[in-house]
Amino acid sequence: MAHQSGRSRTRRSPVQLAALAVAVLFLVLGVAGFVPGITTGYGEMTFAGHHSEAKLLGIFQVSILHNLLHLGFGLAGLVLARRVAGARLFLAGGGAVYLALWLYGWATEDESAANFIPVNGADDFLHLGLGFGMLALGLLLSNNTGTGGRLDTPIDRP
Repeated sequence: MAHQSGRSRTRRSPVQLAALAVAVLFLVLGVAGFVPGITTGYGEMTFAGHHSEAKLLGIFQVSILHNLLHLGFGLAGLVLARRVAGARLFLAGGGAVYLALWLYGWATEDESAANFIPVNGADDFLHLGLGFGMLALGLLLSNNTGTGGRLDTPIDRP
């Protein structure tokens, strides 16, 4: 007879699985930003500011602050994904944050002192895609999840 622990395994909703996947992606990006070779110009990385010459995958401008923000965002996503409402908040709220970050990057000159994170044109396009993607996942995966109603599936929606 198999031994069962006192905790029952609960099935995660699609929005929770999506939040977990996005959180893990951010953790991987945050760690990769600190790995020489994956990050070119590693020796030129600064804590913050547009002077950082480090680029993740040779494309996306990063700094120590930028990488730490990715790690923090990923950790927050892991915590929030434990509950359905938290997963939706992480995805939809995070999507809104990334759309705001896209606007910030779009409105800020690359060499400006205001570009303290830093971001470049490639980052701007990535933030736009992340923003819309996360927002869509958070808002569309499950309309009734967390509202007291039954979990829906996309095929059930009108």
